[in-house]
Order: sequence, then C-alpha cells, then structure tokens
Amino acid sequence: MKILIVGSGNMGKTYARSFLTSRVITEKDLFILDKNRGQVTALTELSGGNIYDKPGAFISETDILILAVKPQDFAQLAGQIKPFVKPEQLILSIMAGIKIDAIMNTLGVKRVVRCMPNLPAQIGMGMTVFTSSPGIDKKELFTVQNLINTTGKSVYVEDENMIDVATAISGSGPAYVYYFMEAMIRAGVKMGFTLSEAELLVNQTFMGAVHLHNQNELTCNEWIKKVASKGGTTEAAVKVFDQFGLDGKIGAGLVAAYERATELGS
Repeated sequence: MKILIVGSGNMGKTYARSFLTSRVITEKDLFILDKNRGQVTALTELSGGNIYDKPGAFISETDILILAVKPQDFAQLAGQIKPFVKPEQLILSIMAGIKIDAIMNTLGVKRVVRCMPNLPAQIGMGMTVFTSSPGIDKKELFTVQNLINTTGKSVYVEDENMIDVATAISGSGPAYVYYFMEAMIRAGVKMGFTLSEAELLVNQTFMGAVHLHNQNELTCNEWIKKVASKGGTTEAAVKVFDQFGLDGKIGAGLVAAYERATELGS
C-alpha cells in the first residue's frame, strides 16, 4: 500500500509520523507533496526521497491520496493534481467544510473518505470522526480506520452532516478545554498563587479528572455529585455557574461552531 500525503502542515506531518511509527507502511511507500520547498527539505527525514514540491506521475503510483491542505487551497490544488489522479484511487480528506461530492466531482474519483481529526492527534490521543462515499467497501473502510487510529480513536458516521457536528465538538473541543483552563489559572493567580503554581494545579486537575472518569462507569453528572457535597465549596461554585447559565452558553457556543462549519462547506 502506497500513501501520498498532500500538504505537510500539522496534520500532514502527524499522519506521516504516525503511519511510520505504527509501521502500517514503510518509508518507501510514503509519499509527500508540498509546494513549500523549505518544508520539502525539512521532511526528508520522514520519507527518504519520496518528497515532492510539484505534482507529477508519482501521484498515479499511490493507492491512497490524503488531502491535508487548507480548504481554501483545494480548488487550485485540484487543478494541478487532477491530470495525475486515477479514478480508482481512494481519497482521504481532512479538509474542513469540503463535501464528499465536491471532491468526487472536482477530481473525477468515486471513492472518498472525509474525516475530522483534532489537535491531540499529534500525540496519539486524537479523536477523529469519519464518513465515506457509497463506493467504498468494508475492507477499505477498515484499512482507512486502521490508518486513522494510529493517531488516537475514531468513530464512523453514515450521515456526512455529522462531520460538521464533530467539528463543533471534538474538532474545536480542545480550544474549549484550554479556554476553561486559562480562566481557572487566571482566577488562581488572582487569589494568590503564582502563575506556575496555578498552572500545575489546573493541569493536574484536568488530567486527573479525565483519567478518573475514563477508568469508571459513572457519568459526568454522577461525578459532579460525588465532588459537590451539600453545602460545600464545589456546590457553591456550581450554583454560580448555574446562575450565569454556563451550561446553556457552552451549548450555544457549540451550535455557533456547527453553524460556521456548515457555512464553510456551502
């Protein structure tokens, strides 16, 4: 199996490293195409001599073509690579907002997988939601999922619209976590901790809470009740969150992210 990754930004490099580290392919079967000459030079460590800065016949030699470029660059890129793309090649797209039909029609292919990974994929703890065109069989989907899972976990959805929902939840989700962490750190400093102390308290609290949740079957609400004893400190904080309608505001934020994702794809 030969794989071509088009674009060597964060996710392009993440996939390249993950595929090689997991040994799902070898260096000789990994191809990378990036118009940035500086990137091409820097990536020789990943794929030996299979690094290119211009499209060419090598594109036709690959089985899976991964589109890891910015969605706004797709139209120009498609015009450059289409002469070399074979109709039977499998396309894996991580471009936000670009629909499967658009990729199929623009490149003249029949088999497309569209996925939405997130930033923690860089350390093998990513969450990816993916879907596919009707022309892909279960064996091919299994192959694609094995590739995706080298960066973390994945969920397959039948409805392509759910990719936009996933963008709002897991795609953008790490930023929400960092937003809440930053607010807690600032509050910790305001109440007397040094910045480094506040960062340690918040970072370890988040890591511990997530690991504890993952190692048990309790729901988030059940965990909240375990921590928030009646008349205690946690209950006081949660009451303030409820007074400000924090739960509803978080939900509204996710809806706004979802609506923006659908706008980008229209």
